[in-house]
Amino acid sequence: MIYIGVTGWGDHYSLYSPQMKAGDKLKEYGSHFPVVEVDASFYAVQPLRNATKWVRETPENFRFVVKAYQGMTGHQRGDIPFETKEEMFTAFKESLKAYQDAGKLAMVLFQFPPWFDCRKANVNYLRYCKKMMGDTPVALEFRNQTWFSSAFRERTLSFMKEEGWIHAVCDEPQAGDGSVPIVPEATDSNMTLVRMHGRNVHGWTKPNSGDTNWREVRYLYQYNREELLEWKERIWKLAKSSKDVIVLFNNNSGGDAAGNAKDFQELLGIEYEGLAPRQLGLF
Repeated sequence: MIYIGVTGWGDHYSLYSPQMKAGDKLKEYGSHFPVVEVDASFYAVQPLRNATKWVRETPENFRFVVKAYQGMTGHQRGDIPFETKEEMFTAFKESLKAYQDAGKLAMVLFQFPPWFDCRKANVNYLRYCKKMMGDTPVALEFRNQTWFSSAFRERTLSFMKEEGWIHAVCDEPQAGDGSVPIVPEATDSNMTLVRMHGRNVHGWTKPNSGDTNWREVRYLYQYNREELLEWKERIWKLAKSSKDVIVLFNNNSGGDAAGNAKDFQELLGIEYEGLAPRQLGLF
């Protein structure tokens, strides 16, 4: 099956009425899409009550892609609120219990930073992460192009297959070492993840400044029909290699992700069953 959704559910204003409360948005989101990426888990290991609430508010066949905590992927530069890595991984795995018990956990996404390059120490750390996550389905997203250089591309894909990593295929700006090319290859027969980051080269590389929020420009991009048609062919090909393909649009700095996700659903001719009832905007 091909699941199409977006990253997060709070900021996609085209889906909600202006009067809708933040706490009601996930229920409404579930009437539009069958899958979502949980971003809050990247910034802090979430209390179990949050996942319990989110599971309760979504349809039976809804799926969550949960982003790994930033301390697990080397993003966090300050103090980590755990004494050991083992404690950190254990706490994160415990936070997944509600998704797992409800059969709604699609996978955990490990997105590594641009400085996580292809070298022995990092390969060993990937093995450690996989071991710590046990049987939990885990996806791997790189942000450093060395993993898919001509010297390492095939070995990277073989490693992911051997170790049991789901490939997070990316569409993103081609902006040097801190980005990866499109590599539409499945490494797991059950699932493949596709993340659509947009193609804003300037925003991707623009550093933080005193008057500009980097997150407000990095994903500022709207895919046109021709670009989505390119991905239509790639998705059908990936669907022949993986039972499920999850496509998440992350190009939301300008609010374009939800619209592009719906455009892509239409291009693929997909109509989802079992979505939540849509609220009526009468007042």
